[in-house]
Amino acid sequence: MRSKKLAMLVILALLHLLYMEAPTSSTLSDDNKPPFKQNLPLPRIKQPFKQNVPLPRTRSTTSRSIVSVVVLDQQEKEESDPLVPPPKATKSERISWFRRKLPELEILKSTSKSKRFHGRVLELYNKNCSAQFFMVWLSPAKSFGPREMLAVDTLFTTNPGACLVILSNSLDSPRGSTILKPLLDQGFNLVAVTLDIPFLVKNTPAQAWLKKLKSGKMDPGSIPLFMNLSDLTRLAVLYKYGGIYLDTDIIFLNSMTGLRNAIGAQSLHPRTKRWTRLNNAVMVFDLHHPLMREFLQEYSTTFDGNRWGYNSPYLVSRVIKRLGGHKPEYNLTIFPPDAFYPVNWLKIPSLFKKPATAREAKWVEKTVQEMKKGSYMIHLWNKVTRKMKIEEGSVMHKLISTHCTVCGNITESHT
Repeated sequence: MRSKKLAMLVILALLHLLYMEAPTSSTLSDDNKPPFKQNLPLPRIKQPFKQNVPLPRTRSTTSRSIVSVVVLDQQEKEESDPLVPPPKATKSERISWFRRKLPELEILKSTSKSKRFHGRVLELYNKNCSAQFFMVWLSPAKSFGPREMLAVDTLFTTNPGACLVILSNSLDSPRGSTILKPLLDQGFNLVAVTLDIPFLVKNTPAQAWLKKLKSGKMDPGSIPLFMNLSDLTRLAVLYKYGGIYLDTDIIFLNSMTGLRNAIGAQSLHPRTKRWTRLNNAVMVFDLHHPLMREFLQEYSTTFDGNRWGYNSPYLVSRVIKRLGGHKPEYNLTIFPPDAFYPVNWLKIPSLFKKPATAREAKWVEKTVQEMKKGSYMIHLWNKVTRKMKIEEGSVMHKLISTHCTVCGNITESHT
């Protein structure tokens, strides 16, 4: 039984890796428009940063080790999270399982604690913030580790005066306060707030979806529900409040406070250089932006809990492909990959290794300088790298150590 379960996890892990960077032959951007619209430039950029900096042939992580990292991560989630459905369950079995789980799923309810959500968000954002940031953390508080702390640390270091709301039931607790204390002690404008999903989706297209889910008659899918709820929450909170949504596996390199209505491409067509995939790990949108409402409508009407990425990167990609991102009322900027995703998940392990030769050391310095000039951030692809040690002298170590304030446990941030 355990071997069958492990085999299922391996399959899920491979599917996850495929959705993160699956090749595509079609160009999704409008053929009649330039692939990217100019937004505020990064400071001191003289030339565009090249996508996916060539990496030296040094020690590499094999596909087997990458899969093992993802499998272990999935095992941990399955053991600790009640939103993970039984493996190999049929549709009817999943619906029955979910119906039994519904009474204990506080995350889907408005409670006395979650009803404070709106007031607490406004209280923070009344502090004359230079920018409004949101992150979502639906995992246990104990798993918010050094890597996530570095993400928040570099956010505030590169965006002085910003405010950050972490939507998290687990971190909005005494244990969460203890975890976040090193950051709060720096005076950062940071708060963890229990989310109120019914409030967030009220009067949006996703309200009907939540009602159907809570009826117990809907298939929640084979993918852990917390992943799909994270995708929904980021869309709803940006629609309700406006601001910047960010994943927690990011290292910030430059200020984002001047950006408005922007999303990043994850991949480009090799010939046309037009985007082929967008990603929802970083989104910047005004309050009640029409595209955010379209995203929520798409989520509500096409939800599929059985397909990796369908309700997240693929969702924003297909909506913007269908509607076209160049409409004046959208005022949308689609950034090339180097802005938010300068290195893809296949190549990023090399950024964690210290140089062993003079040639590698030269490459490290060149890569660090190019990323500082040409990228707002670097996405760590945590599914691949969370257990990788950041070696002193590596690209990642140099970038983090020069963009953090607390700088805790850089070389020991793997878990």
